[in-house]
Amino acid sequence: MGTPKYAEVARRLRSVIEEDGLVPGDRLPAERDLAHRLGVSRTSIREALVVLRTAGIVEPRRGDGVYLRRDLTDLSPELTVTLFESQRQLPAIMEVREALETHVARLAARRRSSDDLDVIRAACEELAAAINGEGDASHADERFHAGIAKAADNPLLEDLMRQMAEPIARTRAASLARPGRAPRSLAGHLRIVAAIEARDEQGAAAAMREHLMLVADVAHDQGLDDGIG
Repeated sequence: MGTPKYAEVARRLRSVIEEDGLVPGDRLPAERDLAHRLGVSRTSIREALVVLRTAGIVEPRRGDGVYLRRDLTDLSPELTVTLFESQRQLPAIMEVREALETHVARLAARRRSSDDLDVIRAACEELAAAINGEGDASHADERFHAGIAKAADNPLLEDLMRQMAEPIARTRAASLARPGRAPRSLAGHLRIVAAIEARDEQGAAAAMREHLMLVADVAHDQGLDDGIG
């Protein structure tokens, strides 16, 4: 089994950081510049940064790029292998997401407040802006699903969603990194919002399931292939 492309790109980013003399707290070059310097696609750069973000090496800041959080030497070979192998768990994670989040959406439609709607709508607006290059799509998506969990008004379910935050982040980043997926994701979000706003419990659950099926397509591919790339 070969090394996933994004894994190799993540390793090559070390040379860029060393050449530029970057230290924790410094901002990385723009995604476009990194792609040009390494001779790879922006999608590969984005996927490599997802790996480094999961490891706590880099930190995206909304509207302000990606910053080095820790020295890249902290990304040990053992940790690298663990991160790459974790991608194979994505199909199982999606099964849990479907079981959990469709019910959360149903409850949100039943119990949401006007304040809850404001939070969920704001996350959709943030996602739309991110698609146009004005923010972090993963952060917006995280806020969206967290807002729905809060609207469900069940502390135990909300706690379960928080416990699932890290594995869910892997499916989120994998899906949004695929070309053309972000706009389709936004469309799915808007259908969910419309159903929750209308207090349509069945519609909210169905819209959430449809949205998660789009994400699951990527998770399934990753579970069968060598990686995101």
